[in-house]
This record gives sequence, C-alpha cells and structure tokens, in this order.
Amino acid sequence: MTALFTGSTAVLGLLIGSFLNVVVYRVPAGMSVARPASACPRCGHEIRGIDNVPVLSWLVLRGRCRDCSAPISVRYPAVELTTAVLFGVVALAFAPAGIGNGAAVGRVAVLSALLYLMAASVALALIDLDTHRLPNAIVLQAYAVLAVLLSGASVLTGDWGALVRAVVGLAGLGGVYLVLALAVPGGMGLGDVKLAGVLGFVLAYLGWGPLAVGASAAFLLGGTFSIVLLLSGRAGRRSGIPFGPWMLAGAWTGIFLGPTIWAAYLGALGLG
Repeated sequence: MTALFTGSTAVLGLLIGSFLNVVVYRVPAGMSVARPASACPRCGHEIRGIDNVPVLSWLVLRGRCRDCSAPISVRYPAVELTTAVLFGVVALAFAPAGIGNGAAVGRVAVLSALLYLMAASVALALIDLDTHRLPNAIVLQAYAVLAVLLSGASVLTGDWGALVRAVVGLAGLGGVYLVLALAVPGGMGLGDVKLAGVLGFVLAYLGWGPLAVGASAAFLLGGTFSIVLLLSGRAGRRSGIPFGPWMLAGAWTGIFLGPTIWAAYLGALGLG
C-alpha cells in the first residue's frame, strides 16, 4: 500500500513539475500562469497536448520543437523528474497509516501542506537562482494555503499546541530575518524575510527540533557554499548570492532530519 501511495504521489509530482516550469518562466515576468497556452518561444506554435506529457514528450521529440526543431532545454524534464522524486520522498516519509479517523485525515492535511511546500520550494529556488527574487505571488499565497491546511490538521487531530507553536515559529524566524535585513542592508532581502515566516510556520508546526535544525542548516549550508565560491575565486565579497535556495534546503533538512538531529544534540548535552 505504501509503495502504491508513494508511486501515485510521484506521478502527481511529474504533473506538478510540468506546471512548475510554467510558473518559473511566467511569474517573474508578471504573466498569467493560465493564459495563453504554452507555445514555442521561437516559432510561436501552441504546444499540442500530446507534446506536453512530462518527460516522455521531451524524449520522443528528442528535445526539439515539433514545428521548428528549436532545442527545448533539458531543464524542463529535469524539473519534472526532480519534482516527482521529491514528492515521492515526502510521501514515503509522511504518508498516514490510514484514513479511518479524524487524526489520520489530519495527517493527510499535514502531508498535503508539505507537498504544497515542496512544489513552492522548487519554484522559488529556481526563480531565485534565475532572477534573485522571491515573488510575492508565490510566497504570500503560501501563507494562506499552509495556514488553511495546517489549521485544518489541528482541527482534525486536536493538536492545537502545534498550531500555536507554528505561529510562534512564524514570528520568531521571520523576526530574526527582519533584524538581519535591517542590520545588514543589501545582505538579506525582504523576500527572504517573508519566506522565513512561511518556513518558520511549517517547521515549528512539526516541532521545535525541526525549527532549530532547519533555521541553523540554512546558514550552515549557505555559508559553506559562499566560502567555497570565495576560495575558488568564483565569487567576490560583493557578489550577490541568492539565499532563498539555502533557506529552503535548510528547511527541508529540518523537516526530514530535524527530530533525529535535535534529539542527538540534546543527548550530547545530557538533556535528552
């Protein structure tokens, strides 16, 4: 049953990944993600439905437009496959044992929130790498969607403490990033501040361990990457390095490994 559920979620990830390619291209440009239909940027021909099957169509067409033979970037199938794998991993880690009671349905709501966050993470990471922006259209919408899903989960499970903790996490992590943005102008953008609130909300909902590990991992991963770039001469002290992808990578480290790492840390301090 778990394998079937994980596989089905991965297939959903393939479809979502195809949509994320549209989001990554259109949202930074201020375009609608619904209209017009996708078309070849060179010849303008609308992409046929048969040519819009995730990964498979790219392989069949050998990475070229059917009408004008313009190359289609390998990034498109890569995003689709990556999203499928990530969705499968989330499903495997957080799949509910059943749906026969309110608590189990509540866990489905938590899983839905994490899948939504994963989709948003893929889109935001790519957009930040491309444009050094974290668009409000995605970040602010995430506040609303995640609040509804996780509030619903608390209603179904009766775990109101998790929701209170989530609000504290939102204010706490968002506040830390706001202080950093004000203290070091240009070092941290307001987009990072807004994203920090989203991540703090989800991480704290899952527990203090995920929040502590997720928040710390962002700076550890981002700092290590920056040092490597500086030492290799690929970046200077004034180089702009997008921090959004590292915030997201850190958050997912907290989501997947936070409880284990936190327990080990407390144990090392003799507090476990």
